[in-house]
Amino acid sequence: MFTPAELLEINTLLTPENKIVILTHYNPDGDAIGSSLGLKHYLRAKGIFAEVIVPNDFPKFLKWMPEAKKVIIAEYKRKVAADMIAAADVIFCLDFNSPSRIGLLGDWLVKAQGKKILIDHHQQPEPFDFVYSDTVIPATSQMIYHFIEAMNDEKLVNLDMAECMYTGIMTDTGGFRFRSTSATTHRIIANLIEKGADPAMITSNTWDTNTVSRLHLLALVLGRIEVVNDGRVAILSLTRNELKEFGFQKGDTEGFVNYGLSIAGVKMSAFFMEDLYEDFIKISFRSKDDVDVNQFSRKYFNGGGHINAAGGKSMDSLPGTIEIFKARLIEENL
Repeated sequence: MFTPAELLEINTLLTPENKIVILTHYNPDGDAIGSSLGLKHYLRAKGIFAEVIVPNDFPKFLKWMPEAKKVIIAEYKRKVAADMIAAADVIFCLDFNSPSRIGLLGDWLVKAQGKKILIDHHQQPEPFDFVYSDTVIPATSQMIYHFIEAMNDEKLVNLDMAECMYTGIMTDTGGFRFRSTSATTHRIIANLIEKGADPAMITSNTWDTNTVSRLHLLALVLGRIEVVNDGRVAILSLTRNELKEFGFQKGDTEGFVNYGLSIAGVKMSAFFMEDLYEDFIKISFRSKDDVDVNQFSRKYFNGGGHINAAGGKSMDSLPGTIEIFKARLIEENL
């Protein structure tokens, strides 16, 4: 958490007169949107206006959250987003550890003169004016709750905040089943439910939103799942043509990588997908126990994240990337 002195300084910055923006990472997920909107609603409860800006669009299944449709998407409104960041007195940076993780917002953030406040749970954060970094906490949305507590404003938590933070925590913990989920996490979830968050409604709105095309893609992926290294590693993949054939929409492959971990004996799952428009491979890694996919991704695939959940990128072909991956598994004795 921020030091008491930092909290006092941050509190002096949070005034109705100051212009405040909230930024999160490229390809925003449930925690990115949940934490950003949760913070926005908290500031509003204090009489402070803030705008949420994201680099690119996010999945439809997250747009039910209060004011999600008011989020400024920079890829559609470049000048508006750039001007807001340049004019901001305070810039909250949520769920990313480096300007390089926020796409076209990165250069604007570096050049901006406003005070930059980082709240994030990824490893190896870069310097910001204020840094609240904790890699043990499973979701940035939980960190927003802790920030509200530290500001002695827990009494301000309302239904809008509760729904957003609950969604962020739920999605980034895989429905509270990842090992980073703690007793503290569950206590906060209980508090959010008491504030009005409805677990059944949130779960349904977020996860019970499959389309036929998404299920076709999932069936295709599961139909050719490959298990290697004596059953310890699962490999899943999709080509660009397959994405086009089944009418891929942003968010359709969310969670596919987790199916590999559901296989008995598998300790690491990797999902490889050709980008729909550009020539690179997007990679998602998940693992169990002490298998560190963060370091693996950083070392070999220009990525990173958490010990048990990370992302990466390859400029090789899809078959070539998978072969390189298999070779690296042998090198690392995974």
